[in-house]
Amino acid sequence: MRPLVSVIVPTYNRPNMVLRAVNSILGQDYDNIEIIVVDDNPADSQARRETEEVMKAFAGSSRVKYIKDRKSLGGSGARNIGIDIVSGDYVSFLDDDDVYLQGKISAQVDFMEKSGCDMSFSNVRIHDTADNLIDFREHEQYLDSMDNTELLKQHIMHSLTPTATYMYKTEMLKKVGGFRDVPVGQEFDLMLRTIRSGIKIGFFNNCDVVQYHHSGERISLGTNKLNGEMIMYDLKRRYFDILDPKQCKFIEFRHYVVLAVASLRSGKILKFIKNGFLAFAVSPYLLFTEFFSHRQRINRHKKDKLNWVK
Repeated sequence: MRPLVSVIVPTYNRPNMVLRAVNSILGQDYDNIEIIVVDDNPADSQARRETEEVMKAFAGSSRVKYIKDRKSLGGSGARNIGIDIVSGDYVSFLDDDDVYLQGKISAQVDFMEKSGCDMSFSNVRIHDTADNLIDFREHEQYLDSMDNTELLKQHIMHSLTPTATYMYKTEMLKKVGGFRDVPVGQEFDLMLRTIRSGIKIGFFNNCDVVQYHHSGERISLGTNKLNGEMIMYDLKRRYFDILDPKQCKFIEFRHYVVLAVASLRSGKILKFIKNGFLAFAVSPYLLFTEFFSHRQRINRHKKDKLNWVK
């Protein structure tokens, strides 16, 4: 029998989306799966009642465990509850508003077993709510080595995320310590500690995850991102001593670009103009090359034939 894979799905205030996420796991071409849905909604909330109603669809499934938090713990706490009770040989994650494409689990398990790595991560498609591709995070373009020291540099520069692309050997995830309750960047922090732990990490050069960007609780949008980016930039600057000047400049440039985009999404036009100018001042070359590189990635993958789980 193939190894058991536990998939942890934390859910908060999205009863209308969690059904799609769970079905994208159940519909995989890999049968030995355990799904742990951790309901992080307040116990007396309408979202809890609606989520309970949605989860009744899986009441007869031996593959789906539905856990209800006594109180809201946030994304890190909810995922850790799942980690504490997993039975699988491997652990992966899926946010309640995202989906796995067909073949994701089987292909990543095959990669883990053939490479002998303790943890792996992959590429990701980022869509808007109309299912238009708005970004494609393609890690292969800057990963020349899987040495942990080099991975640390690339993680600081590019963020080797998101969580939905991760798969861990269960004992290694517990060795790393699971998720920490940090103000921002829980997945960034997990990968940072994973790299620094020295375990063997593999890059699974595939893209079987769709992450959705929309209004709501995602920290990657709006005002939250402005505050979060300042915290992340301060964290990354602590590692400038292991980077060369060109790499430090790239991080500074990306910092102002992120602030500019978040300002625009928040309707803060003056801050958008200010941070856009600062990004240009750091490197006009990077501003143009990154913009055109982004457009090329989108155009290259826009017409990909996706193997959706029905």
